Amino acid sequence: MDTPAWPPEGSRQAALLAKLDLREPQELTVYLPLRYEDETRLTPIEAALPGETVQIEAEVVSTEIVYRPRRQLLARLRDEAGGEIVARWLNFYPSQQKQLAPGRAFRLFGELRGGFLGVEMVHPRLRPVERGDPLPQALTPVYPTTAGLGQTALRHWIDAALDTVALDDPLPAALRRRLDLPAFADAILYLHHPPPEAEARPLVERTHPAWQRIKFDELLVQQLSLRRAYNARRAHAAVSLTPHRALTAALLDRLPFALTSAQRRVCEEIAADLAMPHPMQRLLQGDVGSGKTVVAALAMARAAENGWQAALMAPTEILAEQHYRKLAAWFAPLGLDIAWISGGRKKRERAAAIDRLQSGDCLLAIGTHALLEDPVDMPRLALAVVDEQHRFGVRQRLALRGKRVEGARPHMLMMSATPIPRTLAMAHYADLDVSVLDELPPGRSPVLTRLVSAARRGEIVARLKDACLGGRQAYWVCPLIEESETLQLKTAIETWETLQTALPELRIGLIHGRLKSDEKAATMAAFAAGDLHVLVATTVIEVGVDIPNASLMVIEHAERFGLAQLHQLRGRVGRGAAQSACVLLFEQPLSETARARLKVIFEHHDGFAIAREDLRIRGPGEFVGARQSGLPLLRYADLAADAALIGPARAAAEELLATAPEVVDKLLTRWLGGREGLLSA
Repeated sequence: MDTPAWPPEGSRQAALLAKLDLREPQELTVYLPLRYEDETRLTPIEAALPGETVQIEAEVVSTEIVYRPRRQLLARLRDEAGGEIVARWLNFYPSQQKQLAPGRAFRLFGELRGGFLGVEMVHPRLRPVERGDPLPQALTPVYPTTAGLGQTALRHWIDAALDTVALDDPLPAALRRRLDLPAFADAILYLHHPPPEAEARPLVERTHPAWQRIKFDELLVQQLSLRRAYNARRAHAAVSLTPHRALTAALLDRLPFALTSAQRRVCEEIAADLAMPHPMQRLLQGDVGSGKTVVAALAMARAAENGWQAALMAPTEILAEQHYRKLAAWFAPLGLDIAWISGGRKKRERAAAIDRLQSGDCLLAIGTHALLEDPVDMPRLALAVVDEQHRFGVRQRLALRGKRVEGARPHMLMMSATPIPRTLAMAHYADLDVSVLDELPPGRSPVLTRLVSAARRGEIVARLKDACLGGRQAYWVCPLIEESETLQLKTAIETWETLQTALPELRIGLIHGRLKSDEKAATMAAFAAGDLHVLVATTVIEVGVDIPNASLMVIEHAERFGLAQLHQLRGRVGRGAAQSACVLLFEQPLSETARARLKVIFEHHDGFAIAREDLRIRGPGEFVGARQSGLPLLRYADLAADAALIGPARAAAEELLATAPEVVDKLLTRWLGGREGLLSA
């Protein structure tokens, strides 16, 4: 009777495989080992060294249960050469003692160590054998698994799948030859069962040609799925926003500054997209202070001058209100009304704003995720701008896009002030067109960054006092609101009270996430107006806050912040003409990671350089927030180590999509199964 390739539906083993996201035999074939164990050879007990992981074959001499210092099962075994070993189990079943009957032969696999009773193995893997049983002809794979699903059972189902699933190679032979890649079946079978002579290092470090083939396929599938999602979006209709230039020209005339060449270039890229009859899907990357907001405002003006609506969504109320105030100051003189939609607004004000949008009297809306709620209807929405897009989940971005004109989708402009290295952008944003603002407005001097031990806090308080009495303003940022016994961090409230006591001549405000919206707004307005000298805040001021007179930023417990956060917070100062400084207060001792982060932020001001270092420290998946992004996660390829494969994978994806759609289908089915739908956001 043939071995089935999959456990029966509804069985416990099928449920355990599903926990590993394995739901059909084909998925088992590309479920690859974490590491390997060598059971292809036997080591005589006398020749084995303590600390080595070896396999021995020996016969049971005696078995007993002892109680020193706790109940345990001991078996003494002897091999053919006369060497003796003790096998010890601290957790065991009575059946194991019966199995270990004197005279029976076993193969034991485990780490050898010296013990009270001599050479021993603790909890070795045990397999009964007859003398002369053949040894395996390949290294034994060890797979990632879950509680209840042992390696033996997992190997059984994987081997059954390898015997029944066709491992045909959809990649054209010419492409394989060009990239010097082995055939798919050869790579898969080699990785599941490497021969005994296989070198361990290329397998463990995943540099073997078989691994290169698998990693290339995985990157290729990511590119294919994202580009196919991109092409599918372009097949939808969108409102063509032609360049009337009435409002955009008027807005440019009223701005108190000239656009940088980078802003002009990006505006032209966006304008070309908006004129198309299919939806724009563009990511606008720009370092802190590079002027993304004015680019978004000009795109929104393009929608308004065509008689269509535009919406800008920000992740926090403070950032949404900052955008509202800035854009209102630009657009009000041009006769354009802006609706501000936020969960914290009074019910009557919010209802009035929603009515203006519903009637079409108001063409521009700015808000938080409250814009996504059902009552907010924008019947003529042609452009949706998402600021700090990585802070919104897949469903939220889909919901905003779902507020579309009948028969057409809105153009989407996503903005991020967290720069991303080029290789990572190529891999993760293959479904978007990317524009980069790589130039800061003239007149901005770099913010001086200082690393200061928390033991010198008094010196910093004195410096803060001098700066504020000299007419400047300052931020003091804390990571937590309430006291945490485990982290022992200073809190915003505690710091606010301490500073008020130490600096009675200064007016000090407090802002954090738990304040009511009107309290936050009032505090921010007072700080913007210069009525407060110091603003003690949590990271709610991380993005978007623009107070030119603020020239000093103090960050408490800087070692607890990520690089992107530190860079964003530092970007809140240096927005005026005065020389600005950012003081990073840290507590000793510093972990290696914290030390590395602080060194990077001290040495670099370029957001892209910081992003490259952040990628090196954190790794690609965590850097990009891949688990929240809806992207297919890479199991085997590493975007930093395997950067050289990304370009060829991208080129191959374009070629296959254009010339071999049947190959694309086979690759996506093999690697993604039914999960390609995640990419529609």
